[in-house]
Amino acid sequence: MGADRRRYGHERAVRRPTAKRPTALTALLGTFALLLTGCASVPDSGDVEPVKASPAGESQVRVYAVPPREKAEPDEIVDGFLEAMTSDDPDFAMARKYLTKAASDYWEPGAGTTVLRAAPDPAGPRDPAGSDGPGRTYPLYGDRIADVDAAHAYHPAEPASYNGTIHLVQQRNGADGKEWRIDSLPQGLVLGESDFQRNYRSVNKYYFASGENWLVADPVYVRQRIDPTTRMDPVTQAVKVLLDGPTRWLKTVVDSPFPAGTALEKGTRTLEFDDRNALKVPLNEKASKAGRTQCRKMAAQLLFTLRDLTSTPVGQVELLADGSSLCVLGGDQAEEFAPDRTTGRPDNPYFVDDQGQLSLLRADGNEEAERTPVIGPFGNGDVRLGTVGVARDEKHAAGVTEDAKSLYVSSVLSDGELGDPLMSSNGPAKDDRLTAPSWDGRGDLWVADRDPAKPRLLRFEEGAGTPENVRVDGLEGARIKGLRVSADGVRIALLLSKDGRTTLQIGRVEWHSSPAGPTVSVAELQSAAPQMETVTAVSWAGPSRLVVVGKEAGGVQQVRYIQADGSTSAAGVLPGVNQVTAIAAADDDRQPLVAESQDAGIVRLPSGANWQTMVEAGSSPVYPG
Repeated sequence: MGADRRRYGHERAVRRPTAKRPTALTALLGTFALLLTGCASVPDSGDVEPVKASPAGESQVRVYAVPPREKAEPDEIVDGFLEAMTSDDPDFAMARKYLTKAASDYWEPGAGTTVLRAAPDPAGPRDPAGSDGPGRTYPLYGDRIADVDAAHAYHPAEPASYNGTIHLVQQRNGADGKEWRIDSLPQGLVLGESDFQRNYRSVNKYYFASGENWLVADPVYVRQRIDPTTRMDPVTQAVKVLLDGPTRWLKTVVDSPFPAGTALEKGTRTLEFDDRNALKVPLNEKASKAGRTQCRKMAAQLLFTLRDLTSTPVGQVELLADGSSLCVLGGDQAEEFAPDRTTGRPDNPYFVDDQGQLSLLRADGNEEAERTPVIGPFGNGDVRLGTVGVARDEKHAAGVTEDAKSLYVSSVLSDGELGDPLMSSNGPAKDDRLTAPSWDGRGDLWVADRDPAKPRLLRFEEGAGTPENVRVDGLEGARIKGLRVSADGVRIALLLSKDGRTTLQIGRVEWHSSPAGPTVSVAELQSAAPQMETVTAVSWAGPSRLVVVGKEAGGVQQVRYIQADGSTSAAGVLPGVNQVTAIAAADDDRQPLVAESQDAGIVRLPSGANWQTMVEAGSSPVYPG
């Protein structure tokens, strides 16, 4: 039953007018799946349509490869091979039929994937009858938007021209003459974005924050169906990439309790859940070195990783080594290792009301929002606030004054004196002073001073004391315009302003030992929204996802979800709302998004509904964090 529980789309039959020339791929009907659903019928006329690149979002289309036809012309060989790369054919056996033996031995589809905005375009042979001699060289054109490495990690890129080549030669085919075949080609796969999204899905694998007891999401991409190279189903793929270790970018700030060399038992290709949605995972003998406490943490990593692949909660995971049980961990037991260590209460948003006071918002369904000023100086008018950040335990909050000059921390559960500000900025104007504050999962407070004379990122341990000046590698003249720290504390989202453009960068939070005590730095910034010309606001929306407000070049403002690795999907674009200046999301994705709109006030986006006004006047909506 395990395979049936996984959330796969049904295959879709497509019939349209006959193509002008034969190609090597066709989109075919998954008859059994369609009969089960009863929601589609088999077309009874017309030819099966060749599929060169699936329309965006067509993840239900299955593509099957066929070998080249006899005496195929060079154009057909190139087209057929490019199409065969988009299939699930085992070991790309059909795609290899377009290659010479030497090229097939060289070509490693698993070496990585180049993602283009659209399917690669072979623009015809270069000088087909001249200097190319007996061969043919086909330039490949497209806009490269990302690469996926051999470790399944996604790396977005500023759209740039892709220039690859495919070279063909004629090779003898017995006594029948010669056949065109490819003898030189780019390593790995080259796919259009729609085909990439059809064939792959994003999955979070989980590791422990270094020296801590909570998990950190590490997003990677696995095949939607059986992997052509390993022949593993998606669940087994996810387990394998977890055991392979963290991605290069994250590995310096996370740990894995799996003993070195731990892998799936040899020959494992399929892992199936039983009728209680429990899973047994057979590991090699290296895993037997793990003690019980260590094994429970290993099982927790697996439980959280598998949650993205099941439509119902994972019941339990049992780890086996050499056929013997190592440990069993239930889904509820794994919660002690959750990356979002919440108070256990449902998250409610906060905002700054039109009197400059911090207030809590409560609303269920379509009910009118109830606003309640917090207890203490932030709720009684002692200071007028401009932006705020509420600690994840909801006992304290940080507030930046309306003029963005001073930062205060105060209890929101009891009355008391406000006290002195933790710090003040000397920036000449409001936009040159303090950003909105943010709390990490450790209970530390972060804020940036945008003073042109002394720009800096600051961290207050447990929200008090003298701030640490946090070094940020790779700023290169950019100023921090906004920030949000992830719940796991190992990533920070930075809005960086440079040359009139504001971009979103994700930095890795690193801890260092020193005689004076531990210090923190932010390293290896990576672009998370290169397709956006400017980003206005950002919030973490779970362990590896952000919600972003921004514009693409020449476009209008949009609100969309983006993975921390910079990958996106068509489904990530949310209903529009005008003039959004701030956005907030809870770690729990069942809670609605909340935003500040210059046109509509504080608005929310409940699941399956459109934006609704909660409060007509207010600013700085936030969830704890």
